[in-house]
Amino acid sequence: MDTIELNINGVIHAVAVEPKWTLLYVLREVLHLTGTKEGCDSGDCGACKVIVDGEARNACRLMARDMAGKTIETIEGLWNGGALHPIQQAFIDCGAVQCGFCTPGMIMSAKALLDRNPDPTEEEIRQAIRNNLCRCTGYYKIVEAIGEAARRIREA
Repeated sequence: MDTIELNINGVIHAVAVEPKWTLLYVLREVLHLTGTKEGCDSGDCGACKVIVDGEARNACRLMARDMAGKTIETIEGLWNGGALHPIQQAFIDCGAVQCGFCTPGMIMSAKALLDRNPDPTEEEIRQAIRNNLCRCTGYYKIVEAIGEAARRIREA
């Protein structure tokens, strides 16, 4: 095992990792940050989406040892002492949450988009979530929620 430092949600964690451990495994099983979901474990569903150095990435496809020195954001990092992040609130208000399994990954993809583009078009929103699968919706309410969150963030 090697000990590495991971910057997750602004907190440095010293973690002993095996070479084969993924970031998803470390988040869920070592650090107990279970908001990042394990879906397909092959990079196809987006349930494990996190933001690494500003880019939405699938944690199941990232080796933990390669994440040392990078800035990692998870769904837990959106917590603001009792207030939901505008993206989370928009998902609730627009009815974009069904079973909720894909929601953390969708929200992290949306955050990565809105961090770099605060006024995306519908096509840009759809492109940002193209690698996030949802079994419950037709994506309409999710796209609507991301557009609404963008508006709220711009007006804040």
